[in-house]
Amino acid sequence: MPKKGENIYKRKDGRWEGRYIKSHTYTGKIIYGYVYAKTYREAKIKLKEKRLPCSSQVIKKDINLFSELATEWFESVKLHTKVSTQNKYYNMLKNYILPEYGSKTFDTITHEFIEEHCKFLLESGGKNGTGLSAKTVSDTLSIIRNITKFANKKGICISYDANAVQIKQNAKSMRVLNKTEQTQLCEYILEKPEPCNIGILVCLFTGLRIGEICALHWEDISFSDQSIYIHHTLQRIQTHQDHGGKTKVVTTTPKSACSIRRIPLPDEISDILVSNQKSSSGYLLTNDDFKFIEPRTMQNKFKKVLKSAGIADANFHALRHTFATRCIELGFDVKSLSEILGHATVNITMNRYVHPTYEMKKENMQKLSELLAVK
Repeated sequence: MPKKGENIYKRKDGRWEGRYIKSHTYTGKIIYGYVYAKTYREAKIKLKEKRLPCSSQVIKKDINLFSELATEWFESVKLHTKVSTQNKYYNMLKNYILPEYGSKTFDTITHEFIEEHCKFLLESGGKNGTGLSAKTVSDTLSIIRNITKFANKKGICISYDANAVQIKQNAKSMRVLNKTEQTQLCEYILEKPEPCNIGILVCLFTGLRIGEICALHWEDISFSDQSIYIHHTLQRIQTHQDHGGKTKVVTTTPKSACSIRRIPLPDEISDILVSNQKSSSGYLLTNDDFKFIEPRTMQNKFKKVLKSAGIADANFHALRHTFATRCIELGFDVKSLSEILGHATVNITMNRYVHPTYEMKKENMQKLSELLAVK
């Protein structure tokens, strides 16, 4: 007769049914398997066979090796990811993941092992052994989760929950130019309207990413309807470290499908572009069809401009955050702003790019005074 906890039951049709843990999803949810037999004894034997550690047949094929599934996963994602993303995955696998996970089988990987590995990367990872950033370790863990999910779909038994391991990342405070600094920057640029300075001004009043302004051509600007068409981004990517860890500059499609967009230009910015246009084609920042300014060069130029204008140091991305914050202060519709920035959702816009100033908070708080007004 069946014992308590065996998970063997007699069905209404007279057959015996046994239930066992077949595998887990990448979130740790149990996936059950079932066996059926005419007798209790037969069901018990079948259930015992199914409960053997992750099937010796799988191990014989070496498909249970983490390195095997990692290679398969990498080949599958290459079909729908950018070269820059592929190189990032390749280098992380080679340097941070496979040295520790490669020879392991999935049934020997534990929650504790993953935690210890992440701790090691944070404290002693990297070329110099001084530890990796929380962002890099988090990205590494994300790849491990994706490989785990991929293996699970292949029917590999997973004994751990990779999602249960979390890397704490401290939120970075993004610098936003105040109104005085913004005025100083505009005045300096208008006094020195060089191509790169004009590019900085365009970003300040459109929220373009640094790679987008570097890839922008004069042909992408329509003066008839005062708009710019964003459909490319320029970036320096890391090649496979098998090739010496070199980098190269490439032009690709933007960050996401939402980032391909048309942005209306303010009248003043349109007029400034018209008066400073030196060519009908070529890169905006160089007036040349073949010569470009890459993002890290643009970043350095921006920092020099801030210093010359007497403004405290900031990252180029601060222009995008400043644009978003000013727009909200001026009462922009959030949905429109989100589309101008090329975001997938308004949540990204509000949570990451809008930084209410003290003046804005004070103004809003003063509105409460109306509730105390004595008539």
